[in-house]
Amino acid sequence: MPLPSNPLRKLGFLTIGLFDGDNPGQGHESTLEIIELGERLGFDSAWVRHRHLQYGISSPVAVLAAASQRTSRIELGTAVIPLGWENPLRLAEDLATVDILSRGRLNPGLSVGPPMHYDQVKSALYPDTADAEDFSYDRMERLLDFVRGKPATDFSGVEGFEVFSDRVQPHSPGLGRRMWYGGGSLRSAQWAGEHGMNFLTSSVVKAEESEDFAEIQLSHIRAFRTHHPDGDRARVSQGLVVIPTDSATPEQRAKYEEYARKRMPRTATPQGPARMMFAPDLVGSSDEIAERLYAHAAFREVDEVAFALPFTFGHDDYVQILTDIATRLGPRLGRQTAA
Repeated sequence: MPLPSNPLRKLGFLTIGLFDGDNPGQGHESTLEIIELGERLGFDSAWVRHRHLQYGISSPVAVLAAASQRTSRIELGTAVIPLGWENPLRLAEDLATVDILSRGRLNPGLSVGPPMHYDQVKSALYPDTADAEDFSYDRMERLLDFVRGKPATDFSGVEGFEVFSDRVQPHSPGLGRRMWYGGGSLRSAQWAGEHGMNFLTSSVVKAEESEDFAEIQLSHIRAFRTHHPDGDRARVSQGLVVIPTDSATPEQRAKYEEYARKRMPRTATPQGPARMMFAPDLVGSSDEIAERLYAHAAFREVDEVAFALPFTFGHDDYVQILTDIATRLGPRLGRQTAA
């Protein structure tokens, strides 16, 4: 097995936080328990997905506020908040608040673009301004400015008994360096680098110059770092779907393999008018997965990962997968367990 040039420095995981619409509390509690388990297992970071008008976490910032009070060390991230659903000033306040509550552990991941199914939701989301809303990178720049402490208003000072600030409060000084962009194209990678963000690259990319997933992802990582002030030191995290089976039951192995088999056809060619490419799910023993990762051109360029948990599995499945990642796969990737 070839060795990577650098051992894995940060080991994280990503979960969707599914729940039953008739009993949403159980699913949210499961998500919080999984994050607590991640900390006990020595993971460096736990990330939650974001879903609107679905049975997944719609308010990851609120969920991570709760997680911040049930953990003490693990970093907490969003992957990703679609900014088209958000007011940048209000979101900046929420992010800074949770970062303060977590003592500087928040890693907000975001993306831009119109909300999914915009024609169906715009009258509810932006009833008076739907056609005027700007879903471009300018919306992200506004958020970055607010988080990084630039003025939000030309008014400040004392009015009666109240004191007003010209910038978002609370202000968390380190948060601006922990903002991540979730991108799948060369343009998004370049933009994130130019604006000093960190870069989240997942199991979905846009086929622009190639139809080889690893080649495409590698080109995005290199474009990002070429345009980032920190160059090769700029932070990139890779988020492939990884399912080790070392301690899985025969029933779990069969379920995992069937899940990956059903999703495999979409990995063969670009999908849809946007020509999206999907990475194969990595299922097998930790030795087998490590070998496949070391053969992955983009993986060899990173020293941080947030392995994605599959969407539809149960709590016990996630416990087994995370335990195997932490205790078996991580060490095979050179990862030393966090204290």
